[in-house]
Amino acid sequence: MPSRKGSAGHGRLWKWLGISLLSSAVVLSVIATVMLRRAGPILKGRVIETLSTRFDSKVELDSLQVSIFHGLQVSGMGLRIYPPDGVMAAGATHPLFSIAQFSFHAPLRSLFIKPTQVAAVRVMGLSIHIPPREYRAQGTPHKGRRGKIKIAVGRILCDGCELVIDTAKPGKDPKVFALRHIVLEDFGPKRAWPYDATLTNAIPRGDIHASGTFGPWNTETPGDSALTGRYTFDHVDLNTIRGIGGLLASTGDFRGLLNRIEVDGQTDTPNFSLDTANHPVPLKTQFHAIVDGTSGDTYLQPVTARLGNSTFTCTGAVVNVKGKGHVVDLDVDIPHGQLEDFLKLAVKSRPPVLTGVVSTQVKLHIPPGKESVTRKLALRGNFSVSRMHFSNRQIQDRVDDLSLRAQGHPTEALSGAPDVHSRMNGALDLRDGRISFSRLDYQMPGASLALTGIYTLDGKTFDFHGKVRTDAKLSQMIATRWKSWLLKGVDPFFHKNGAGAEIPVKISGTESAPKFGLDLGHKNKP
Repeated sequence: MPSRKGSAGHGRLWKWLGISLLSSAVVLSVIATVMLRRAGPILKGRVIETLSTRFDSKVELDSLQVSIFHGLQVSGMGLRIYPPDGVMAAGATHPLFSIAQFSFHAPLRSLFIKPTQVAAVRVMGLSIHIPPREYRAQGTPHKGRRGKIKIAVGRILCDGCELVIDTAKPGKDPKVFALRHIVLEDFGPKRAWPYDATLTNAIPRGDIHASGTFGPWNTETPGDSALTGRYTFDHVDLNTIRGIGGLLASTGDFRGLLNRIEVDGQTDTPNFSLDTANHPVPLKTQFHAIVDGTSGDTYLQPVTARLGNSTFTCTGAVVNVKGKGHVVDLDVDIPHGQLEDFLKLAVKSRPPVLTGVVSTQVKLHIPPGKESVTRKLALRGNFSVSRMHFSNRQIQDRVDDLSLRAQGHPTEALSGAPDVHSRMNGALDLRDGRISFSRLDYQMPGASLALTGIYTLDGKTFDFHGKVRTDAKLSQMIATRWKSWLLKGVDPFFHKNGAGAEIPVKISGTESAPKFGLDLGHKNKP
């Protein structure tokens, strides 16, 4: 049997071993607590030093918390990275990057691996302010140095973010992109970053989903950072633009630099409308555009559009105007459109007052402002319409009757004139909801009209004056013999300039109740 002395010795050994282990645990706990308390400030300083070296600029970090009880857990608030000193001295006032909150988690073993591997960083309230190009030119070349901490980030998840591209140009507003959600993959300073982003577009209202690659980030000239991707823009409410209605969907691809993005895409609006008529017409477009992401200016080169059954093209620009919005200037070319498609879109009356084939080249101008697009819209140019036919039976009957009489066949006109197709060309100026015609030449078999006047898009006003020239003389246009005989004495007064008769006329009233008559007050006016 073991001696009592031996048993007591073993007991004392286990007792001292237990005390030693407990003491060690207490010491380690104290050391860990001290290290954690010191780790936060130390790591914060190293993060600031690393970012400051990386971006060659001032860095601020309000707070940083570190925990190692469940792996390495880091969270921080109020991170701000400023542009280089030269850019700040030139006039830049905002941080290049500012982050409201960020956090990430990594296994403890990653502390002993260089670079430290972080699977994902979560970011809330990221704001990127790109200084004006003129300010960026004042910065010194970036040396691309690395700091003490080397971290490889697999994914950055950003929510509630914005990209602001400032400008020093007079008459230009900063360009602001609301980025609701962004996912950046394989984040690194010297390579392109795959991304998946959702942007909220205010006007017209809708969400843009885009995915592609961005970067590498050009620190000296961020506008020269590369960008590629594909986008979808669904359920876009055009009613958020005053004067326009419809639900638009668009898809496309883009590539280039942030300050020169080439976009190829298409749009589909099955119920496009204007508030002058509120008659929906299907509109589809295909476009190639150059977008300056630093200013928001867009150059269309070109847009091919199909409105109803009519195809046309547009080229021009949409330019940002400081404090006001955008000004639109387009050259519109309609080679062979269906006139009723455009009248259906713009004029209240149904069916459209005219059908025919329209060809026109006009300049379209929409100034900035909160007023309805249709009230701001201005058009100026020349046009021609062939195979014209009036949907208003009263107007068409008068045209048919006049055509036969102008050819010297009044008796045939009495028995019902067959429909004739006429043609028209002229020069127009549309503004404030009304069209002014400085020249309107109308031709039909046997007669031609030269008119000037105005027409309002609501169809409430016709006011045209001009002259009708006919092949036949006045006396030859009357079926009744004694009336024809009486007019022979009048023929010499209207038989002039090579025409059988030249008669001053006026058209007034409204679209639904037009009035035709002689305009003897304008008889001798050019």
